[in-house]
This record gives sequence, structure tokens and C-alpha cells, in this order.
Amino acid sequence: MVRIGCSKGGAIVPGDAFLGEISRPELRAVYGDAIESIAAATDLASLESARIKYLGRKAELTLLLRSIPELPVAERPEVGRVGNLVRKHLEAAFEARHSELEIQEMVLGLEREKVDVTLPGLASPLGHLHLITQTQREIEDIFIGMGYEIAEGPEVETDYYNFEALNTPADHPARSLHDTFFTEGNVLLRTHTSPVQVRVMEKQGPPIRIICPGKAYRRDSDATHTPMFHQVEGLVVDERITLADLKGTLETFAKAIFGAERRVRLRPHYFPFTEPSVEVDVSCMMCEGAGCRLCKKSGWLEILGAGMVDPNVFRFVDYDAERYTGFAFGMGIERIAMLKHGVNDLRLFFENDLRFLRQF
Repeated sequence: MVRIGCSKGGAIVPGDAFLGEISRPELRAVYGDAIESIAAATDLASLESARIKYLGRKAELTLLLRSIPELPVAERPEVGRVGNLVRKHLEAAFEARHSELEIQEMVLGLEREKVDVTLPGLASPLGHLHLITQTQREIEDIFIGMGYEIAEGPEVETDYYNFEALNTPADHPARSLHDTFFTEGNVLLRTHTSPVQVRVMEKQGPPIRIICPGKAYRRDSDATHTPMFHQVEGLVVDERITLADLKGTLETFAKAIFGAERRVRLRPHYFPFTEPSVEVDVSCMMCEGAGCRLCKKSGWLEILGAGMVDPNVFRFVDYDAERYTGFAFGMGIERIAMLKHGVNDLRLFFENDLRFLRQF
């Protein structure tokens, strides 16, 4: 092995003992220059450049050893012996410096990658519930607070539950109100969540107090309609239920969802499964009933449809229509969210524009 020492400045220099063995000046010069280059290398890349320069195929030492056959016969043994020693010592010096630089770079790398575990962590961006989901849960909480239970049913329904059991037989003119997605036969995508009410009444008797949130489907697509939308429908059945109970329930809901200052009015309407039927308006939250562009100068905003359950519906579930009465209501969740948050286009809920979604 080559004996290497350190000078005052930290440079690697050859040991004097080996220098004394190098008799030829050209070999001494090559060895000295190589050792200085090894000491000057500050990283593995510069060290590799020096190795190629002094030990590569076109290096001066390599070419000198290849020219030995051209030297006088008397000089060949000495040049070969010393030249090979120089090569071995340089190889050992490069290997030693390579190990040093590897350790040095590893230490520097560890220093750069050191983590201060006492620093606060970086917060990752978190998602949140979609505005439709937020609104649905708010509606559910309000009615649960009034003693209602949540009921669910299939989105793929039969004609019987979606229409016929809700007093809408095949020849009923109200069928023209629904442009329905039929799959095959009498199977369809439900046009409202009212079929859940029928299924619940089939399984249990009064008293019933439920809401039925979920998706519904109709062939509509514009700024205020989409082919898939969300509804919450409610049903109450018991003895001595009146229209006054319905109005009080919906007034409580409107004040809870839109604010305590809201007023409610009921207007006559028609639905096949309720009689009498009403449309329900709430006083405009933008103009407080004075009249504005949002409420079309009327001071009122329509929010849902409702009515007293038609006795014909009770006959499909074997309820005694002489003993029991009830009311039902249905609202679009998108409609409630648009009025509550001032959204002017229903399609914004489904376009996944983060600029819109981040506002809620």
C-alpha cells in the first residue's frame, strides 16, 4: 500500500519512502501530479476525472508502460518494476480517497436531509362535503329534531310503487307530468322518493313519521333541472292529522333552514296522491317580501309541494281511511340549496368546478 500523509493544509502527499524508490524523473512527475489531483478532488465526480486522466487507457503512465518494449534492453526491467509500483500505489490512493469522499458525501447528504421533528407538520389540503350533501344533512337534522325517522328505498323501482300505488294508474292524466326513464317492462328509475312511503306503510301501521331522502330521475336538463336530482319527501300518518299540522310542520322547517324571520304561505295545487294539495312558498330572503328579481317581484319563493294523503293511497296499503289521516310533502334538495346560498344555475352543482365548491 502507498504511504500517504497530510500536509499542513490537509492536502494528500506521497510518502518520502516511496518517492525514493522512483528513479525515473518522468514517473516521479506523473506520480506527484496524480497525488496532488487526488488530494484536490472535492467530490466523487472530480476524483473519477483524475483517475481517468492518470490511470485511463490514454493516460501518460499507461502509454509509458506500453512503450517499454521500445526502450533499451537494460532499462526495461527497472522501468517495468517502478511503473507497475506507481500504478499500484496510485490505484490504492484513488481507492482510499474514494472511500473518504463517499463518507463525506453521505454525511453531507444526511445533514441536508435531517428532519427537525419538533417543527409543526405541513397541513395537507382536505376535502369537504358537497353542498348538496351538506344541505341534505341539514334538512335531515331538522326533521329528526321534530321526531321524524329516515327511510330509504331502491332507486330502480317498479311502475306499481312509483305510480299506481300513489293513485296514478296507467290511464291517469297525471302520468303525462313525468317523462320517465324506463329500463324494461314495468321497471324504471324512480321519478320521486314517494315510493319509499308506500313501502314503509306496507310494512308497518300508523303512527308513521318519516322522511325519505335520496336521488330521483326525470328527463329534464336546463338551468333549473337535471336528469338526476335529490329529493326529501316526508310522510305523517296518525289519527286526527289535519292541514294545520302540515302548515305548522313546514313553517317550523322553513324558519329552521332559511331563518326565523321567514313566513310561509300555502297555495292550492294538484298532485295525484294528495287531496287537498298545496304548493308552499316562503317569503323572499333577498327583499324580505318587498319584491325583487329573485322572487319575480312577488315577494315569495316556491320551495315544495305538499298536501293531505289521498284516501285512495291508504287503500293500497290497507289503512282505514276513516280512522287515519296524514300529510305528505316533497322538496328538491338542489332547490333548497340554491335559495339558501344564492346559486343561480343548478348545473354548477355537478360541474365539479373547484372555484365554486370551495365557497361552501
